[in-house]
Amino acid sequence: MARGDDEDQQNGKRDEECERFRRAAEDALQQLDWCIGYLHGIRKLDVSRALAKNRSYIRTQLLKQEEEPMPAQQTEQT
Repeated sequence: MARGDDEDQQNGKRDEECERFRRAAEDALQQLDWCIGYLHGIRKLDVSRALAKNRSYIRTQLLKQEEEPMPAQQTEQT
Protein backbone atom coordinates (compact mmCIF):
# COMPACT_ATOMS: atom_id res chain seq x y z
CA MET A 1 0.00 0.00 0.00
CA ALA A 2 1.30 3.47 -0.82
CA ARG A 3 1.93 6.05 1.84
CA GLY A 4 -0.87 8.27 0.53
CA ASP A 5 -3.34 5.40 0.88
CA ASP A 6 -2.38 4.94 4.54
CA GLU A 7 -2.90 8.65 5.22
CA ASP A 8 -6.27 8.59 3.44
CA GLN A 9 -7.33 5.59 5.51
CA GLN A 10 -6.25 7.28 8.76
CA ASN A 11 -8.06 10.48 7.79
CA GLY A 12 -11.19 8.47 6.99
CA LYS A 13 -11.09 6.74 10.38
CA ARG A 14 -10.53 10.08 12.12
CA ASP A 15 -13.48 11.61 10.25
CA GLU A 16 -15.70 8.67 11.21
CA GLU A 17 -14.69 9.01 14.85
CA CYS A 18 -15.36 12.77 14.82
CA GLU A 19 -18.80 12.14 13.31
CA ARG A 20 -19.54 9.51 15.96
CA PHE A 21 -18.62 11.93 18.77
CA ARG A 22 -20.64 14.75 17.15
CA ARG A 23 -23.73 12.50 16.98
CA ALA A 24 -23.24 11.43 20.60
CA ALA A 25 -22.98 15.08 21.68
CA GLU A 26 -26.15 15.98 19.77
CA ASP A 27 -27.99 13.03 21.31
CA ALA A 28 -26.89 14.12 24.77
CA LEU A 29 -28.07 17.68 24.06
CA GLN A 30 -31.47 16.35 22.99
CA GLN A 31 -31.75 14.49 26.28
CA LEU A 32 -30.70 17.63 28.12
CA ASP A 33 -33.36 19.61 26.20
CA TRP A 34 -35.99 17.13 27.36
CA CYS A 35 -34.79 17.39 30.97
CA ILE A 36 -34.87 21.19 30.85
CA GLY A 37 -38.41 21.14 29.45
CA TYR A 38 -39.55 18.66 32.08
CA LEU A 39 -38.01 20.61 34.95
CA HIS A 40 -39.52 23.81 33.61
CA GLY A 41 -42.90 22.09 33.37
CA ILE A 42 -42.82 21.01 37.00
CA ARG A 43 -41.77 24.53 37.99
CA LYS A 44 -38.18 23.78 38.96
CA LEU A 45 -37.24 27.03 37.25
CA ASP A 46 -33.89 27.64 38.93
CA VAL A 47 -32.62 24.20 37.95
CA SER A 48 -33.98 24.45 34.41
CA ARG A 49 -32.35 27.89 33.96
CA ALA A 50 -28.99 26.60 35.17
CA LEU A 51 -29.16 23.61 32.81
CA ALA A 52 -30.22 25.89 29.94
CA LYS A 53 -27.12 28.02 30.54
CA ASN A 54 -24.95 24.89 30.52
CA ARG A 55 -26.63 23.75 27.31
CA SER A 56 -25.99 27.13 25.73
CA TYR A 57 -22.32 27.02 26.67
CA ILE A 58 -21.90 23.51 25.27
CA ARG A 59 -23.54 24.44 21.95
CA THR A 60 -21.74 27.72 21.40
CA GLN A 61 -18.30 27.16 22.95
CA LEU A 62 -17.66 23.45 22.56
CA LEU A 63 -19.66 22.50 19.47
CA LYS A 64 -19.29 25.91 17.77
CA GLN A 65 -22.98 25.99 16.82
CA GLU A 66 -25.43 28.85 16.97
CA GLU A 67 -27.64 29.02 20.01
CA GLU A 68 -31.18 27.73 19.62
CA PRO A 69 -33.67 29.12 22.11
CA MET A 70 -35.49 26.55 24.18
CA PRO A 71 -39.27 26.80 24.35
CA ALA A 72 -38.87 27.28 28.11
CA GLN A 73 -36.57 30.27 27.49
CA GLN A 74 -39.32 32.03 25.54
CA THR A 75 -42.13 31.91 28.12
CA GLU A 76 -43.21 34.55 30.58
CA GLN A 77 -42.27 32.31 33.51
CA THR A 78 -38.51 32.68 33.03
